[in-house]
Amino acid sequence: MTKSDLNPSEFDAYYTRYIDKLSNETELRKGFETGKQHVINFFESIPEDKLTFRYQPNKWSIKEVFQHLIDTERIFMYRCFRIARHDATALAGYDQNVYVDPSKANDKSIESLLNEFTINRNNSISILNSLTDEDLSFIGNSNGGVMSARAAAFTIIGHDIWHMEVITNKYL
Repeated sequence: MTKSDLNPSEFDAYYTRYIDKLSNETELRKGFETGKQHVINFFESIPEDKLTFRYQPNKWSIKEVFQHLIDTERIFMYRCFRIARHDATALAGYDQNVYVDPSKANDKSIESLLNEFTINRNNSISILNSLTDEDLSFIGNSNGGVMSARAAAFTIIGHDIWHMEVITNKYL
C-alpha cells in the first residue's frame, strides 16, 4: 500500500500538510521502518547544547518537539488501530499543547527519548504488520472528521518529516 492509494476523501484537509511530505511511492510499512532510522539519525546528530533551545520564548524546545512526535504517534496509531478494527465510535481529538509540560521532555536525556521513540515505533510497526490492507482502508470518525486507518498511519510519517524540517530551518 502506497501513498498514491490514498484518496483525499479519506482524511481532513488539515492533514494534507503532513501527507504531502511523502512521495506517492511511499509504501506504508516500509515508510515506518525507514522513517525510524531517519528520525533516530536526525536527533542523534543534534548537538547536546541545542536540545533545549527554543527559537522563540513561547515555542517548544527540540526535546519537546521530539516528545511531541512520540506522543502524536501514540495517538495516531491508536486511531489507526481502532479504525482498522472497524470501530465506528467517534474518536476525540487532543490538545497537543497540554501534553508538553507534563512530559518533562527537557528533563529527559536524548538517549531516553531515542529509546522511547524506538520502542514506540517498533510497536507501531508491529500493529501495522498485524493489519490487512483491506482493514487499513476502513474509514472512521476522528476528531470530528473522516479518517481512514491508513491515512492516520501515513500522517505519522509525514508529521515526523514536517517537524524535522521545522527544526532544521528554525532551530539549527
